[in-house]
Amino acid sequence: MLICINKPKGLTSHDVVNKVRRFTNESRVGHGGTLDPFATGVLVIGIGRIFTKKLHHVLKNSEKEYTAVLELGKTSDTGDPTGVIQIGADSSHVSIAEIQNVLCSFTGDIAQIPPAYSAVKVRGIPSYKLARKGIAQTLSPRAVRIEHLEILAWLPPLLTICVVCSSGTYIRVLAQDIGQALGTGAYLTQLTRTRVGQFSIRDCLPLTEEAIQRKISSPENVQS
Repeated sequence: MLICINKPKGLTSHDVVNKVRRFTNESRVGHGGTLDPFATGVLVIGIGRIFTKKLHHVLKNSEKEYTAVLELGKTSDTGDPTGVIQIGADSSHVSIAEIQNVLCSFTGDIAQIPPAYSAVKVRGIPSYKLARKGIAQTLSPRAVRIEHLEILAWLPPLLTICVVCSSGTYIRVLAQDIGQALGTGAYLTQLTRTRVGQFSIRDCLPLTEEAIQRKISSPENVQS
């Protein structure tokens, strides 16, 4: 079966898979669409051989939605709170109108350069492993689509936005690019994935054995 878990902060996507394996006594468990450890929200899980194989088919090209909190006036070498934070430019003067203009410029088809701290392979080696060793590399831009960007709150220096985008979009990179366009710098402080295709955070299960076992024992609720 396919279920969606509200991934807690601090766990990798693989940690979630391992917990589901233990809760269900099923070795064939996989996830669709990695979330970084600091992020929370929708993580689609396939349980059993049939459904782990279905993950790619079901989620291929699925639109994703996020609530992201950016801190303007600071930067991070990883683009998120796990990196080395440096002071940028003061953001207290930035207006809602300026932010809206910048967000409009990132809406539609854009090119993104994947972050150095990512799983993108460079000569067969994940980029983040090279970055941790201080080995510089050049990653090629990738085409992504930003369907919708909306300001949810602007309480300087924190900007909260809703992002609806194509699969493969790096929200960390989007945050950095928005900060650069505003002239202040920015990094992603919080991230919640609220939707992956048909799977919404409203339908997510908590990562508990009780909730997952209850879902498994209710065939009428199975999503396939």
